Amino acid sequence: MHERLSFHIKRDSVLHSLNPLTKLVLTLTLILLTFTFPWYWAPHVLLLAAIIPLSFLGKVPREFSFTALRLILPAAGFLFLMQAFFQPIGEDVIFKFYFLDITNESLMFAFRNAMRIVVMVSAFTIFLLTTHPSELMSDLTRRGLPGQFSYVIISTLQILPQIQAKAQTIISAQRSRGLDTESSFFKRAGSLVPLVGPLVFGSLVEVEERAIAIEARGFTSKHVKTSLHEIPDPAFDKTLRWALLVLIVVSIGLNIWL
Repeated sequence: MHERLSFHIKRDSVLHSLNPLTKLVLTLTLILLTFTFPWYWAPHVLLLAAIIPLSFLGKVPREFSFTALRLILPAAGFLFLMQAFFQPIGEDVIFKFYFLDITNESLMFAFRNAMRIVVMVSAFTIFLLTTHPSELMSDLTRRGLPGQFSYVIISTLQILPQIQAKAQTIISAQRSRGLDTESSFFKRAGSLVPLVGPLVFGSLVEVEERAIAIEARGFTSKHVKTSLHEIPDPAFDKTLRWALLVLIVVSIGLNIWL
């Protein structure tokens, strides 16, 4: 599978060497802990003590930082502003702009939810950067997950990189034909039509070609499938997965108890 069809960055790191299921469980654990830990500061601690160290452990801090600045922080910032201004809780107004106001309670509520989104998307980003979709699908299929579900998962993980790659190819082709994509905003907006058309129809054709290809490879066959590349699953990974599951149970129990 071509590397450009996934966000995976090939590195020789501890995180890359983990079993794909272990990394998936780790990602889900971080997300669940963010939403189930009863303490307000839980998302902040997870970001500093888990997410950032994991990016260095996986040797992808530069790629992770680029994604955070381009995608995660703007989305979380927009969510923070919307909830801070429009969440009708509290009476201690600390900022007012015409008919909009921010209370101390709405500010704390918005900041916590924004941090939750940061942790959730960051954890999933690190998972994508350190896990190849084909390895994840092979491992899940080997464990008994139906092929249809595995295909849905890998297609979901690949859809955005595929669209980005196809869009870049179309943009380069249209530029070679004299299309203006670098001038004023209105001219670039007018250039969207000759870009979107080939992108949409090309994606539809690609879906049909993929369906034909997977049928030709016996995707719906009932026979047991084998793989040339076996995904290792050492005892450390199994122990780590059980420890993460215990941590999830403890977090949910604390949330109910407190």
